[in-house]
Amino acid sequence: MMTDRNASYRWLDDNGPAHGAPGLEPRWTSSQKDAVSTAYAASSRVWYTLSHGTLNEIYYPTIDRPQTRDMELLFTDEETFFHEEKRDLNFDFSYVDPDAPCVRVSATSPNGYTVTKQFTADPHHPVVLMHVTLTGDEEVLSRLKCYALLSPHLNGGGAGNSARSIDVAGSRAIVAWKGRTALAFGSTCGFTRSSCGYVGFSDGYQDLSDNMRMEWQYGSALNGNIAVMGEISIGRSREFTIAIAFGDGLHAALSRMMQTLSVPFEQHQKRAIEQWRRAPAPRQLAAASMDGGRLLGISHRIILTHEDKTYSGAFIASASIPWGASKGDDDLGGYHLVWTRDMIQSASAMLACGHLETPRRALVYLACTQRPDGSFAQNFWVNGEPYWSGIQLDEVAFPIILAWRLWKQNGLGDFNIFPFVVNAAAFLIRYAPVTQQERWEENAGYSPSTLATVIAGLLCAADIMRAHQAKEMADFMETYADWIEAHLDEWTTTEDGILLEGVKRHYMRIRPPAPGEPFYNDQVAPGHIRLSNREAGERNEFDAREVIDAGFLELVRYGIRRADDPLIVDSLKVVDSCLKYTTPYGDAWRRYNHDGYGQKKDGSNYDGSGQGRCWPLLGGERAHYELAAGRDVKSFIKAYESFASVGGMFPEQVWDHDDMPAEGLFYGKSAGSAQPLVWAHAEYLKLLRSVSDGKIFDQVSVVAERYLAEKRTFRSRIEIFQQTRRISAMVAGLTLRVLDPNRFRVLYTTDGWATHSTLESHAVGRFGFVVDIPTPSKPGMLSFTLFWMGAGPNDPGHWLGHNDDVQLMPEAAAAQPVGLKPLS
Repeated sequence: MMTDRNASYRWLDDNGPAHGAPGLEPRWTSSQKDAVSTAYAASSRVWYTLSHGTLNEIYYPTIDRPQTRDMELLFTDEETFFHEEKRDLNFDFSYVDPDAPCVRVSATSPNGYTVTKQFTADPHHPVVLMHVTLTGDEEVLSRLKCYALLSPHLNGGGAGNSARSIDVAGSRAIVAWKGRTALAFGSTCGFTRSSCGYVGFSDGYQDLSDNMRMEWQYGSALNGNIAVMGEISIGRSREFTIAIAFGDGLHAALSRMMQTLSVPFEQHQKRAIEQWRRAPAPRQLAAASMDGGRLLGISHRIILTHEDKTYSGAFIASASIPWGASKGDDDLGGYHLVWTRDMIQSASAMLACGHLETPRRALVYLACTQRPDGSFAQNFWVNGEPYWSGIQLDEVAFPIILAWRLWKQNGLGDFNIFPFVVNAAAFLIRYAPVTQQERWEENAGYSPSTLATVIAGLLCAADIMRAHQAKEMADFMETYADWIEAHLDEWTTTEDGILLEGVKRHYMRIRPPAPGEPFYNDQVAPGHIRLSNREAGERNEFDAREVIDAGFLELVRYGIRRADDPLIVDSLKVVDSCLKYTTPYGDAWRRYNHDGYGQKKDGSNYDGSGQGRCWPLLGGERAHYELAAGRDVKSFIKAYESFASVGGMFPEQVWDHDDMPAEGLFYGKSAGSAQPLVWAHAEYLKLLRSVSDGKIFDQVSVVAERYLAEKRTFRSRIEIFQQTRRISAMVAGLTLRVLDPNRFRVLYTTDGWATHSTLESHAVGRFGFVVDIPTPSKPGMLSFTLFWMGAGPNDPGHWLGHNDDVQLMPEAAAAQPVGLKPLS
């Protein structure tokens, strides 16, 4: 970007290049946002965040690309005080208008002046505006110096940034760049002086904090971790607007900045508010809240704000980087990525608010992101590029459920969901019931929450297939879902619980795969799991029955189990014994016992290990359960709302121990991870809708009608065998269904090969090929082998090369230690 610059612009060299290159190792900033905002218009491709009264990360041109670390004001009288506003001033936070995310921050100093800032985004250009008004003691104001300090982190990183001071149209400003991405930084009154420096050595903060005076005026700082500073003449103007503009190249950024500053701030703000009023929150849900609907409106806007404007329908998990102040350039993703699970929560919340277009955009986006095998990456950038590579079956099932919900509400428009749903369902059948990761993204096995979603997804797919006259495929998916449901308790519970005296049988967080099953970890003992993020020296391997979470409540949410099911009730007793904390604001729950993902015990930041804390959204999930059980949930809603920040942001986690003021940690308030967590806002909106309706909004009718009926009209009569998940035992008299991606023939016997039979497989759409082997009702042994057909005259086919033996048992095996259960 330096080509011909000297000929194109009037550079201000001032005191020459800054010293101290390349600066300190870059760091991000606090993840505890009080606001995330953008213009409602899609033409304004810029998002900004606020924390501790100051501007934090700004995202451009997509919501997953942070371009700045932070920007704040510094004040000094050059003799007696130097103030950094986020540390030395007390601030009040408010929204300018209850229907728009335009923010006002008023900060008061102990030296007799007040700075009031209003933030908005240009409704039509990628420019963030901060309008500043200074009031107070005239004697203080007459001596006051004001400086705007900005830390560019262009293209998602602090390293490799460059900046220079520039004169544009007679006004002093600063430009920064990295690659083709450029930033312009200026004000309506222009900077009287400016400086570009390297963080920790020659930046403006180092200059002012040394002797309360600006003595450095470096004209450039190239290829490093930089901070730039502009001086505002308070004597000339006690009211001014600062702009941070972005563009593909310097000229785009500079022209946008100047165009935006040429329009009075009030006009920008008025237009921004008018645009947001086009997307009102559903006021009818306010009656279910305990705060008059304030967080209803904020949550509604937070979800809309987290949708990208280039890749319509792409919703990220959070415009934040958990524990950002201790994270550097190597943490590329933060939470500003798409997780299918979180995104479906956002889309479902929009459905709960009565919208159809927004969730349809989400579904169409996911259809464009779906992999050829029907799956989705664990998470990905908004352009579809994968970030992490884990397989999470719930993230494949959730989009099917969303498609079904939209289909039932006639919200699909002209979008054909059939291929999308078939491909996703085929992936589920290929892998379920064993997931590589459950919803906490750490362990493989049989997860109650994952299987709840998979069952619901398959039945939704079956319903869609049946409506498209694909009866065989529908029956196949329905049978597969019934098979999983029939084994749920066997796979996911312990009969020998040790967590709560008197409760032996309860759900576990996850049952790990047994030897020979997919994703089996031979580095730990059978029946055990290894937990991530544990502190050094702490035990990290546990018997599966020692670890519980409340994910089994998803079985109630979707309509697979009744709220009064004794196993559910007993499991909740264990959950409350192990995971429940009573904060000053109400009850809250941790994810699972022995969780290491959270603030450390001494209050310091999570750095790959720590202590998992309470998640407000889990209180929302519990409230949904209590509602299903017919109980009042006002106390849950009140607690949920109380966990929000001053700006109405729901944190991922809250501190669940005694106050630690020195660490900024207070019992029941944000604990330093992501804030806002959009999933938490979505759960809150769905809770208000559920209370308003008097029933669980997320319940899937086709699931509840099948499994919650007073008397079932069906019984699962099959066992499933795949090469990736062989079984060694089954109940005599059931049918063994053998599945494989390729056409095959099965040769089997039930009398020790005294006689044998042959069956040819047949295709069932994308699900592959299937053979159903009948078994006798008496105990014995089924032995079989497979022969795969050749693909042509030069491929004669091949045999499996061994026999598989399946013991036929008179009834389901008695419960054994989890790692020793039969592979059925």
